[in-house]
Amino acid sequence: MAEFAAKNRDYFNNEAAQYNGKFEKTIQAIMEEIQQRLDWIGVDWASDTSSSDGESSAAASSAAKPSSEKKTVRLLDYACGTGLVSRALAPYLTQSIGVDVSENMVQVYNTGAENQGIPTSEMRAIAGDLLDPANADPESLSSPELYDFDIAAVGLGFHHFEDPGFAAKQLSKRLKSGGVLFIIDFLPHAGHGHGHGHGGKEAHGAVHTVKHLGFSEQDVKTMFEEAGCGEGFEYVVVGKGIVFRKQDGEREEMKRSVFMARGRKA
Repeated sequence: MAEFAAKNRDYFNNEAAQYNGKFEKTIQAIMEEIQQRLDWIGVDWASDTSSSDGESSAAASSAAKPSSEKKTVRLLDYACGTGLVSRALAPYLTQSIGVDVSENMVQVYNTGAENQGIPTSEMRAIAGDLLDPANADPESLSSPELYDFDIAAVGLGFHHFEDPGFAAKQLSKRLKSGGVLFIIDFLPHAGHGHGHGHGGKEAHGAVHTVKHLGFSEQDVKTMFEEAGCGEGFEYVVVGKGIVFRKQDGEREEMKRSVFMARGRKA
């Protein structure tokens, strides 16, 4: 694992236990924004997108269809954290697999899925790193199940990646032809205080986990095209932005403008 990725792992290992509690409102707001754009994301979902009750697709539809007739729709949730993207899309998928460098975040993700009664065959996370150029195809992430996804997503993770262009290419390799690369991140901004655990006094170890101060539409378009996922590319700004609530010891609440981008693998 590269040094910068190790810094992120260590920081988020320390944050994992309290992460959902600290950022509950922010997480919920982003989940709602995702669910409002299901058609725009462009995946042929496994179930009716008019439903968003949080059940997994298989749980919601098992009585309606024999398993042999179910449409298979699989998500790779990279830098999954505690499972924000997986939970937002769960009703419309047959399987979510999260990957994160933080073992403790993976544990929180898996505990949450277990507590909801979701079997590991439908939702689970594993610890791993796809972004080390020195080990771009790690044996621990080489299972055939970790390829041919319908959608690969990163929720608020690209600004933590040392080389986001390389990250896009790595995720593209895991998509099937016609699969969708989908990311959520910040618009360009000044300063490192940007919330989800890193704001306020700027300090502590969090500032050292941030590599990029947001991404413009052209930045993302170039990354997607170079990764082979430029077909139908779109970049939309989430209208009301995201507010990160003041935590103990922080100076003030902070608002960040957020975008969503998606493109299809040729």
